Amino acid sequence: MGKIHELSNLLANQIAAGEVIERPASVVKELVENAIDAGATQIDIVVENAGETFIRVVDNGAGIDPVDVPLAFTRHATSKITDRHDLFNIVSLGFRGEALPSIAAIADVELRTKTTETTTGLNYHIKGGKEISATPANGRRGTVITVRDLFYNTPARLKYLKKHQTELSKIVDIINRLALSYTGIAFTVSADGRSLLRTTGNGNQQQVIAGIYGRDNAQKMLAIAGENDDFNITGFISLPELTRGSREYLTVLVNGRYIKNFAVSNAVIRGYGSKLMVGRFPMGVININTNPLLIDVNVHPQKSEIRLSKEIELAELLVTTIKNRLAEENLIPDAYETLYGQQNKQQNTQNTFTPKAPWIAAEDSMDGHNAEKMSSQPIRRSPSLVTPVEITKREELSSDRVLTFTQKYTNELPQPVFETDNVVEQQVAEPTVTYQSQYSETGSHSQETLPLSEQKPTGFPALDYIGQMHGTFLFAQSEDSFFLIDQHAAQERVNYEFYREQIGQVTNDQQRLLVPITIDYSVSEMLAIADHQPELMALGLRLEPFGATTMIIREHPTWFEKGQEEETVREMTDWLLRDGQLTVAQFREKAAIMMSCKRAIRANMHLSDTAARQLLAHLSMAENPYNCPHGRPVLTQFTLTEMEKMFKRIQESHEKWESYDNHPF
Repeated sequence: MGKIHELSNLLANQIAAGEVIERPASVVKELVENAIDAGATQIDIVVENAGETFIRVVDNGAGIDPVDVPLAFTRHATSKITDRHDLFNIVSLGFRGEALPSIAAIADVELRTKTTETTTGLNYHIKGGKEISATPANGRRGTVITVRDLFYNTPARLKYLKKHQTELSKIVDIINRLALSYTGIAFTVSADGRSLLRTTGNGNQQQVIAGIYGRDNAQKMLAIAGENDDFNITGFISLPELTRGSREYLTVLVNGRYIKNFAVSNAVIRGYGSKLMVGRFPMGVININTNPLLIDVNVHPQKSEIRLSKEIELAELLVTTIKNRLAEENLIPDAYETLYGQQNKQQNTQNTFTPKAPWIAAEDSMDGHNAEKMSSQPIRRSPSLVTPVEITKREELSSDRVLTFTQKYTNELPQPVFETDNVVEQQVAEPTVTYQSQYSETGSHSQETLPLSEQKPTGFPALDYIGQMHGTFLFAQSEDSFFLIDQHAAQERVNYEFYREQIGQVTNDQQRLLVPITIDYSVSEMLAIADHQPELMALGLRLEPFGATTMIIREHPTWFEKGQEEETVREMTDWLLRDGQLTVAQFREKAAIMMSCKRAIRANMHLSDTAARQLLAHLSMAENPYNCPHGRPVLTQFTLTEMEKMFKRIQESHEKWESYDNHPF
């Protein structure tokens, strides 16, 4: 007797459901996409228990003819394609005819629908793939689908579902993407009687961005537009100052379909060039419209991945469009706002002690004044800001205030940079380095001397500083080699080892804030953060809901860097949402890397000879002086022999001295 047999329709549908319906969010996605294909302008989504027990999708679309309803729950029955030619010219979101039968095979489904052409509609009930009833029904045009008891007959699937808040955040995230794509449709999402999302459907994409990610973020978006013979690109991208820790905040839409494509998202990042920090990603919505013949959406069961026949051309267009758009903007921050606005913000918080790095902080300018900051000489600071004198006419230059200022500082003696000229040699010879720490806004400072261990046995050579190139690279030499040092990577390494030790030694003490910090998140982020509250509490961070899309922070760990509290909280939540879990040790390791990079000197920052020598001295004492925390090399080496070969001072092994000496020049 043969062993091969045909599977039943129910079992085949349950197998197909495993590919199409992974979780409640998959059900919502398929039903909402059907509503969009039906021409709906209003779609309401209601879920209970994160969709496990109840999902309802209501639309005002064209509806389904009562005769077609039973057929709609049959596998591979669809109204959207007819033959194989249509398969490569897809203009709808759905086309396989798998969604409804897959859902009906693993849930209790009730559908009520009516069209304008029929006087009465139909109420259709199907459970576990078996028809229960089909009765006439009245109502308005459109379709209402209710899904109950998802996975009731496949309980093993329930084991793979996450916590309710996580599943709910995935539902909201899918609707967010669809709302960004179909801005002319009004979406509402409610869960357990609570409203999570509401869009107006007025066609304004930036307004939808504001509704999802917050008004402040939407105001930092730039409209883009570009096209070539095959593609038309529109949308919004964030200013380089607005970034996140993952690519999840970049929505790529191809012919209205949200897709995940690394080449496309990477092209967006390339368009920013060096304007993005390492490990940071922009926010934005990229609308790509093209001929359906150029894309293949029949790749993934959930239709989230596609193939592009002219991917390289699209990538080039994206890079050029974004690069040109950013070039139109003045990306230089307002200096007055950066300086005084930050000081005013810091005055609203209580004083905290945070040791500075053993080198030069990134916010300090890289010139002779830095040497003054690193010396033991106290720094003079004004206890309060002086109101500036606004001069609009030449004769105002002789006003009393200007003359008083001039007389006061005419005979002011310059402050010494170092007490002695050989301070660098002393610091290298003695295993101690002085660090300055700012305690408060009043200008009082204290000195803390931290011991440095003897040079570690890394085999790192003694470097003799030569000079600097383009404010970016340092030249140095040893007895037998020439070295090229990346100053940013070098200071990153020095800072990292300092912060790694400092952050690792901090306590769980909390700093209360006089003025709490508020941070805007999308609804899906809010739900995911609520799901990870225990992990955040373990990190010493308590985020409290402060409205539908806002979190408030009333206190934070004392080791947070002053003035960077909000940015640090965002980093923490981004890492946690991306990785799913984050221990205190892991976060402190990430925080040390983040702080070391933010406080390192940048390219095009010119160092004095003294400052450069100090950097090399600190680098030589690092545990690993060869790589920055991100793994990039700190320095490269040319041996004397290699240099001589480069200039033909040593013959190559295949050359003869006779032929080398008989050269014609």
